[in-house]
Amino acid sequence: MRSSLNVLEWGELLPPRWGVSKLKYLADVFPSNVDKKSYAGQEEVLLCNYTDVYYNDKITRNIDFMQATATRDQVERFTLKAGDTIITKDSETADDIAIPAYVFDDLPGVVCGYHLAVIRPRQGVCGAFVSWWFRSRSLKASVHVRANGLTRVGLGQYALENLKIPVPPLAEQTAIAAFLDRETSKIDALVEEQKRLIELLKEKRQAVISHAVTKGLDPNVRMKPSGVEWLGDVPEHWELVRLASLYRFVKRQNGDDYEVLSVYRDYGVIPKASRDDNINKTPDDLSKYQTVLAGDLVINKMKAWQGSLGVSDQVGITSPDYAVFEPVHAASDQYLNLLLRCSLLPDVYRSISNGIRPDQWRIEPDKLRELRLPLPPVEEQEAIARYLLVTAKALDALHGTAEDAIALLVERRSALISAAVTGKIDVRNFAAQEEAA
Repeated sequence: MRSSLNVLEWGELLPPRWGVSKLKYLADVFPSNVDKKSYAGQEEVLLCNYTDVYYNDKITRNIDFMQATATRDQVERFTLKAGDTIITKDSETADDIAIPAYVFDDLPGVVCGYHLAVIRPRQGVCGAFVSWWFRSRSLKASVHVRANGLTRVGLGQYALENLKIPVPPLAEQTAIAAFLDRETSKIDALVEEQKRLIELLKEKRQAVISHAVTKGLDPNVRMKPSGVEWLGDVPEHWELVRLASLYRFVKRQNGDDYEVLSVYRDYGVIPKASRDDNINKTPDDLSKYQTVLAGDLVINKMKAWQGSLGVSDQVGITSPDYAVFEPVHAASDQYLNLLLRCSLLPDVYRSISNGIRPDQWRIEPDKLRELRLPLPPVEEQEAIARYLLVTAKALDALHGTAEDAIALLVERRSALISAAVTGKIDVRNFAAQEEAA
């Protein structure tokens, strides 16, 4: 049943030939009650769960579904069929509700799991159009005002069924879906290109830093074997020193009113408050925390093998789970920070760490003290640090440009979907051009 008005809930005008309907008149809507547990006596099935929908635009047989069981009634009701749209029914935030994934082909043996709902179009309705509608801004706005809950928000059956949806003629629904399939694929390809560029920039940044801090800046310098497996040849005039000759382990008492510092793989030593750290909260009692001074080497003992360490450029306090080393050198802090965090060393840190599982490996301080490092003259250290500062800044700028391009493409994709499913773009012209071609 269509409304006599061709205006959506948020005042969006639709073409005169379109109508507006509640979802329940166009599709069957049924939330799943199939959980992840397996029960004796039930049928074995593959379960399409929350993450399968959240991270995929399309549900296909290629997804690695989990094993589960379901009753015969559940199998009949929730087995995925071509044309279905599976949506996230509830989540921690309204932004993650009604995320859709489209089912292209019948998937016998695959059932929809808990926290999801099946939107199954009725005869005369294009399921792909319904799925694209769930990606529109108008739908998102409707979901936001209808979502309810405290610790977890969601949409109930009534709210889902009464969502308003534009209703073009069936042929136009199909044309819109085909248009969006084609045009969003082009945008997605451009996004992937930018993502590949970002990965290449990251690799180049790491390679440039690793080469400069271990080989220097002069391509014609005479080299000598370092005798260190991970290091290879080094400039002939460079020294090789143990880390123990650069830093000594310290355990300082917590100072007053100091900022809490943390060590992150991609950031080095930075104030904890500058990152959203929801996993390791800062405790109220900081009496066991230790003072860090500028120039100290701070190491996350459990994650050094991931590169979570760095030379601090500020004063603060840090968790007792970290090891703090005081400098006893006259070298460049910037050079040593770049060297100790270069991409060649995480594998070395892992080799001197112990543990049952990788996420529980702990670096051995005594072995760390024996780590041999290349050390150019101080003037050369400073020149390397200056060069890398400029080079990294340039590469980071390109990285930022690529991320901006991705953001613009994502925004363009969203705008295109919203425009197409509300008739702002007349896709009949595009369909006619495609047929002529």
